Amino acid sequence: MSQRFTDKVVLVTGAGAGIGRASARAFAAEGAVVVASGIRPESIEETVRLIEADGGKASAVPADVSRPDDVARLVRTVVERHGGLHVAHNNAGVFGGPAPVGDLDLAVWQNVLDVNLTGVLLCLQEEIRHMRAHGGGAIVNTSSNIGAHSRRAGLAAYATSKAAVSTLTKVAALDHVKDGIRINAVSPGPTDTSMSFRPGETEADRAARLAGAVPLGRVGSTAEVVAAVLWLASDEAGFVVGHDLVTDGGVTA
Repeated sequence: MSQRFTDKVVLVTGAGAGIGRASARAFAAEGAVVVASGIRPESIEETVRLIEADGGKASAVPADVSRPDDVARLVRTVVERHGGLHVAHNNAGVFGGPAPVGDLDLAVWQNVLDVNLTGVLLCLQEEIRHMRAHGGGAIVNTSSNIGAHSRRAGLAAYATSKAAVSTLTKVAALDHVKDGIRINAVSPGPTDTSMSFRPGETEADRAARLAGAVPLGRVGSTAEVVAAVLWLASDEAGFVVGHDLVTDGGVTA
């Protein structure tokens, strides 16, 4: 295992499950001190336990990324606890219930935008304020192949929020590259997390459905998505700025 993030402090939001938990564990395995954040304390504490069991270093800070005070406290706590912030993976997100636009509940729409889009903005702002005053850093936002890259009927809130994240990433990258901050995004397709299942679907059902929908013929692993995240955050991607890296098995090719 390489050690690309030795002596780096890495913040991962939405770290209590799925891609976020896999990201937190992968950064720690490559030498980072990881701060796992999420809305459910028990879930991020479990992520920390898994990292420590693997011999890594981590701590948990609960936060709701849709709340400005929570995000400010989160980044402040990271810096106070660990002495800095070098890398951030803004991964927290929600899917929202599917519905046609004409029937979309306004509360669902608002919640999806609050978490998926405003949450990324708030995290970016706090992370950038610290990084530009302390020599720069790298930020990776989790977007989606649904949004800027493709659309799905019934997913207006999710698709709109993620399309906006892809655009926000590019604008933020241009705004702050001169501050020494590289900002990029990863856009996963169907990935082996709870969000990839339809209601009542089994793993076999999902596999059969995706075999025809994904050119590669299968669901992606969290490790495959996280490999892209870590590369974008590493010095190996030092010339990559404002990129939205799609990892979807060819769905949007």
